[in-house]
Amino acid sequence: MKLERSWRDYFRKWRGTTAGGPPRVSTDEVFWSWIGALLGIGAVAWVGARFFVGHDLHLMIGSFGASAVLVYGAPRSPLAQPRNLIGGHMISALIGVGCWQLFHHWPGVAQAIAVATAIAVMHLTRTLHPPGGATALIAALGSAEIERLGFWYVLMPATVGPLILLLVALVVNNLPRSRRYPEVWF
Repeated sequence: MKLERSWRDYFRKWRGTTAGGPPRVSTDEVFWSWIGALLGIGAVAWVGARFFVGHDLHLMIGSFGASAVLVYGAPRSPLAQPRNLIGGHMISALIGVGCWQLFHHWPGVAQAIAVATAIAVMHLTRTLHPPGGATALIAALGSAEIERLGFWYVLMPATVGPLILLLVALVVNNLPRSRRYPEVWF
């Protein structure tokens, strides 16, 4: 009976709460989020095309799209702060490349260990940034391009890209009176 009750309680948690969906944001907030993401991702793309095309270095990775959501769409979130943005990507890239190099014979193992370890280390270093998990996974996917970069992936794109996003966030998120970024640096 006791075991049966605990299973019922466990599955009851799956229903969620009755708190409702996320709150609506103002059109002003939508506008500044859009402008920030447009300029931030645009700046990363422009710097990449201007300075790195032809050098076998790419500046854009998919996880930057998720970083843009946090940094421009939820700039007050603890997960969007500079320490998290930069540290989360750097740490995760380092772990992802290391896992690929150690476990490339077992790609699924490399990928699982990379993401799980990145999450744990980001927690321990107080740099939790959800897109960092994607940065680790991208490194551990084992594409020829990322494999060729090796640990350079940590610098390019996983540090330079977020630095550009941060610079744009500092400018755009502080233009309207209703926004402030960052909440904390460290």
